[in-house]
Parts: sequence; C-alpha cells; structure tokens
Amino acid sequence: MSALRSEIRKMAALALPVAATQLSTMALGVVDTVMVGRVSVEAMAAAALANVWIFGTLMFMGGVLFGLDPIVAQAHGARDEERAARALQTGVGMALLLSVAVAWLWTETERFLLLSGQDPELVRMAAEYTFVQIPGIPFFLVYSALRQYLQAREHMRPAMWVILVANVLNVVANWALIFGHLGSPALGLLGAGIATTITRIFSCIGLIAYVRIFRLHDGAWVAWSRSALSPRALGALAAIGFPVAVQMSLEMWAFGAAALLAGRLGAVALAAHTVALNMAALAFMLPLGISQGAATRVGNLLGAGEPAAAQRAAWVSFAMGAGVMCLSALLFVVLREWLPRLYTSELDVIAACAAVLPIAAAFQIFDGTQVVGCGILRGMGRVRPAALFNLLGYWVLGLPIGGWLALRRGWGLAGIWWGLAGGLAVVAIALVLFVRSRGPAVAEVRVY
Repeated sequence: MSALRSEIRKMAALALPVAATQLSTMALGVVDTVMVGRVSVEAMAAAALANVWIFGTLMFMGGVLFGLDPIVAQAHGARDEERAARALQTGVGMALLLSVAVAWLWTETERFLLLSGQDPELVRMAAEYTFVQIPGIPFFLVYSALRQYLQAREHMRPAMWVILVANVLNVVANWALIFGHLGSPALGLLGAGIATTITRIFSCIGLIAYVRIFRLHDGAWVAWSRSALSPRALGALAAIGFPVAVQMSLEMWAFGAAALLAGRLGAVALAAHTVALNMAALAFMLPLGISQGAATRVGNLLGAGEPAAAQRAAWVSFAMGAGVMCLSALLFVVLREWLPRLYTSELDVIAACAAVLPIAAAFQIFDGTQVVGCGILRGMGRVRPAALFNLLGYWVLGLPIGGWLALRRGWGLAGIWWGLAGGLAVVAIALVLFVRSRGPAVAEVRVY
C-alpha cells in the first residue's frame, strides 16, 4: 500500500505542473480572442479562421517532437544522460527542419483557406495575420523540443514558470500593438499576430535562459555533434514522433469536424457545442498533465530496468486520469444549468448546452482514460497503436455515428455528443486492454 501511495504522490508531482503549463498555454489563446474581439467582429472571425490553419499545422509538427518522450525518459531512467543530450540535439535539428515546412504552409494560407469556401476578405485578413507569425515558428518548435527534454528528465516546472511570465508579456504586447499604446501604432489584427510572435520568441529564449541559469542541463549535456543530426538519428525520432503527430491530429480534426456537424444544426446548436467543448477542454488539462507524467514515469522506470514498477505506474496513471474526470463529470451534471451562464446570457444556448452536459460527463471519463493511455504508450515507445485506435474511435465510429444520429435520426446536438462519447469509449477501452495485455510488465518493450 505504501508503494501505491508513493506512486500516486510521484505522479501528482509530475502531472500538476504540466497541467498548469497547459492551462497557461490555453490562456494565451483566450486573451488573444478577447482582445481581438474588441477590434471588430471581422477581425475576430479572421483570427479564428487563421487559427484553424495555424494550430492544425503547428500542432502536427509539435507532435513529432513528442517522439523525444520515450528516448529521453528511458535514457534518464538508465542514467545514460549523454543519450538524453544527443536526443535533445536531434530534437532541435528536427524542430528547425519542421519550421521550414510550416513556414511554407503558412505562406500558402490564403490559397488553402479559399479552397474551403471561406469569405475572400476574411481569408485575406487571416493570411496577413498568419504571415506575421512566421518568424516565431522555429522558436515555438525549439521551445517544444526543450520542454519535452526537460519533462522527460522530471523537470516539470521550468516550462510552467516561463509560460506564466509569457502570459503577462502577451497581454502587454497585445494591448500595445493592437490598440496603439507605448508608442506603437494601432495595428489591430496584425498587432495581435506580432504579439503572438514576440511571445513565442520570449518563451523559447526564456526557457533556454532558465536551463542555463539553474544548470538544469548539468550531467545531461555534451558538445554538439553531427551524428545527432544524421539522417539515422532524425529518422529514429520521426519513426516515434510521426505516429504521435498523426494521433494528435486525428483527435484535433475530429473535434473540428464535430463543430462543422453542429454548424449544420444552426447557430444555437453551434454556440452550445462550442461552450460545452470549451468546458471539456479546460477539464482535459489535468488528465493531459497526468498523461505527460505517465510518459515520463513509465519511460524512466523502463530505462531503469523496472518493468513491473512501470506497469504499476501505468495503472496508477489510468486511475488518476479517470478519477479526476469523474469529479469534473459530476460537476457537469450537477451544475449543468449554471455553468453555461458563465459563457453566455442567451437562454436558448444555455438550454441546449445544459442538455448535452450530462453526455459530456460520460465523454469526460473516457477522454481522461484515453489521453493517459496515450502517455503510457509514449513512455513505452509503442505509439502506433494509439494512432490506430484514434482512427477507429473517432473517424470510423464516433463521427459517422454522431452525424447519423444528429442529422438522420433527429437527435440534434445530443447525437453528435453521443457519437463522440461512444468513439472515445472505444479508444479508452482499447488502450486499457492494450496496456493490460502488452504493457510494460508483459511485453517486449523497445528500450532506446
């Protein structure tokens, strides 16, 4: 029992700073939306349109860098810090290569958005807003690589402190550049894009400075080597990271597709869906932190040659992920009439949102379980099954069933949420069964 309590304390210590980091990262987007909304409705719409493209491309590339998790975590557990240092160098090289691809995609923003049938004037504004963010791409991706390196070595707090300061900088930069303060011209939407770039540059430089000032790289740093940037090293990272990026993209675009389905039901349904999904996303940050903690803990224990302890850590992580989401599910049910009022005063939207929140409660439990499962598999270096389970759960089952229930059977917004909940249940159950049958203690796990 003492070993179990110790594991829970260890996992909490790993997860809570990551959850705080993720919430702070979300706050950056919330502030941008609120402040751009004060410029004009068109500016807000253009920013929202651009962000679909920005985050769709940037998060995919960032997902590739999650491939560092098993390599660095297992190296740290094995006390092979030179291998961890080489992995970081490979991650930085990969980040710079991926930056070139993202930059090219962002220069083509207008072309891609026009293909989706959007208003040409909004597309033009979105393209300009995206273009001024190009200089921040390599800084964001290098920051992501360094964050994964630190978290896999159990340094969870540095990224949290840096992103908290970045939130303050983001507010000031937005205030100055959007509305024309501190000697800046009032740039409106473009000012928001420039502020985002400044914030990303600061986050990268700030995290590097934090590492150097507090000597967090001591014992896990070697001189730069060409071998770390060899095709073999980059290919090994891509082999792990690419399935993670696919898994993340499948999930992200599934929710985008669900929003499109909700839009076909009318403005009230779309607004209610957006509110419910935003609440679910906020609650999701805690199991997301547990997921990163699970990737770190399982990888560390496998690297240390303790597969039984890694299996125990996996089960503790599952229990914690589902447990915290049971609490949020309870709040969704009990406060379903009150929570939507935090977002809107429109009675139709409040009623529609309250109707789907009990379904979202079931969705929460499965969502917490599946994200932790994905973290466990990252720590094991077995990332492809998670991508396959997401493809099955979201795109083969959840979305088609949700669309059929909503549009053909007349279930409306509830049909979409039942489809999502069912798809997530499949993903969660598949991941639990996979860890049970082929988890760290019972399967041959590749050690990097």
